[in-house]
Amino acid sequence: MEIPNILFFSANRVWRTYPGGKKLDVLEALENPKDDHFPEDWIGSTTRAVNKGREHLIKEGLSEVMVDGQTLTLKALCKKEPYAILGEEHFKKYGPNTQFLLKFLDSAIRLHIQCHPTIPFAQKYLNSNSGKTEAYVILSIRDEIKDPYIYFGFQNPPEKEALKRIIEEQDSEAMLACFEKISIKPGDVFVVPGGMPHAIGEGIFMVEIMEPTDFAVRIEFERGSYVLPEESRFMNRGIDFALSMFNYEPTSVDTVKEHFFCEPRLLETQNESNEYILVDEQKTKCFKVNRINVKGGYTKEAFSFYIGIVTKGNGFIEILGNTYLAEEGAKFFVPYQTGAVTYISESEMEILVTFPPN
Repeated sequence: MEIPNILFFSANRVWRTYPGGKKLDVLEALENPKDDHFPEDWIGSTTRAVNKGREHLIKEGLSEVMVDGQTLTLKALCKKEPYAILGEEHFKKYGPNTQFLLKFLDSAIRLHIQCHPTIPFAQKYLNSNSGKTEAYVILSIRDEIKDPYIYFGFQNPPEKEALKRIIEEQDSEAMLACFEKISIKPGDVFVVPGGMPHAIGEGIFMVEIMEPTDFAVRIEFERGSYVLPEESRFMNRGIDFALSMFNYEPTSVDTVKEHFFCEPRLLETQNESNEYILVDEQKTKCFKVNRINVKGGYTKEAFSFYIGIVTKGNGFIEILGNTYLAEEGAKFFVPYQTGAVTYISESEMEILVTFPPN
């Protein structure tokens, strides 16, 4: 099998419990863009989605690519040609997986208050070497949203027994009183560690990077007129399991901004183009995220495979004499075997690139 030097992804919309996705419809040039229960586009995914009642959709969440005229999942391609796609060292350590999950996410409403496991928790209780630490890169806010926000950590932490009562009674007022809104804006980048209670506010379009699982406990049972089935609330386990996942340490708004927001750091300049480090080992060892601002040209030589997303502008991608169009919303995979890639834009193009853990 001849492996292309670049693989482009089409839309891979995934059903979720909350509505959104209108911005994704626009990017996909669909007629009559609207919000529905497909608010996420999973990009370069080797991870299956976990959705109650949709277990028969065995490929839901898995990205597909076209190679030699045939369509196959990226995971299947990684199994067929692991060294060319992932590299020998990565494959021997992690198997036929990218070891991260990347998404577009477009929220029409605030999401459920939720929590994801740490790696030690996942190893102990979920038979998994991956938890679900996440990073968010905020791209845009809907025009009608004047004060965009997230919930992140307990600013007013409850005792565990008090939280149990709040959940059992679905006392929304008491639940939200545990948090203070944290203001966000386009361009913000932050990391949400496993164990940290959180919720994304309404009207936010972002790229979400995370460990390669779909683990979540949700302590709000109804959002947007949809009531979570019992099995989907605490991962088909009991409330005490869910309560044991949370970090109850008080986390002030200032602490969140100081320790979990990420300031871009310049990595390299080529003429008028710059590459910035957004997320690296200073914040998490689970994945790495950079941003390339292309004006003119920029050549990227990586020692790993990576996934790229054109988040602003348009231009071209050149590899070994071949030229590919790169428009806003384009999503692509650069295999380990590829080598140097040149990005070109006469105006300005912004590309988000995500790398696996070391």
